[in-house]
Amino acid sequence: MARCADFEKLYKVTGYRFRNEKILKTALTHSSYASEQKLGYERNNERLEFIGDAYVDAVVGAELFDIMGTAHEGMLSRCRADVVCEDSLAKAAADMGLGEFLYLGRGEESSGGREKASILADAFEALVGAIILDGGFEEGKKVILRLLGDSIKLGAEGKLNKDFKTRLQEKLQENDHNVRIEYRMVAESGPDHNKTFTIEVLINGKTAGTGTGQSKAKAEQAAAGDALSKGV
Repeated sequence: MARCADFEKLYKVTGYRFRNEKILKTALTHSSYASEQKLGYERNNERLEFIGDAYVDAVVGAELFDIMGTAHEGMLSRCRADVVCEDSLAKAAADMGLGEFLYLGRGEESSGGREKASILADAFEALVGAIILDGGFEEGKKVILRLLGDSIKLGAEGKLNKDFKTRLQEKLQENDHNVRIEYRMVAESGPDHNKTFTIEVLINGKTAGTGTGQSKAKAEQAAAGDALSKGV
């Protein structure tokens, strides 16, 4: 059974009090719980996540635009991606204790779903979507800036996330703009809801590093980090 902590704690950390707690509960309901309880699709948080995802992107982008002055579009896009990536949003969700409020199915509960980055990041976006529908866009903006303000400042300074793939590409292309960098999956294991991927990075056809992760993107980052650690 999902744990539902006192919403007062959530109101305090977000600085927003819901008028309609039904929409808040929907934002906290993972699809595994909705399916298990035979609730309709509209009772899980995926539709709210869709709204929140777009608005978080917009608010963070506008804030970076103001902070970073004359930065070109490519730099703004990269910094925004750092702030709104899964790991960054999951950290913000974890810092606010969002995991304890989630309604999860038994399988996700038993496999540590309350700490999974993908579930936390999606719930963060769904929460923003719910705030927009409950209180309007301005309230949503206030909550985003309250919860992601520090990340936005760090992102503007290029200090938020270590994007190993970008760092590897920039390092290699300093001396050779024609260098070939490829990522190839070499193994996949585990059940559908909890897979592990192993990927290797090849530089001009030669294996330079290997990494594992619970998504292909994370495994690629780990492989690039492995290559960098070897002094490529």
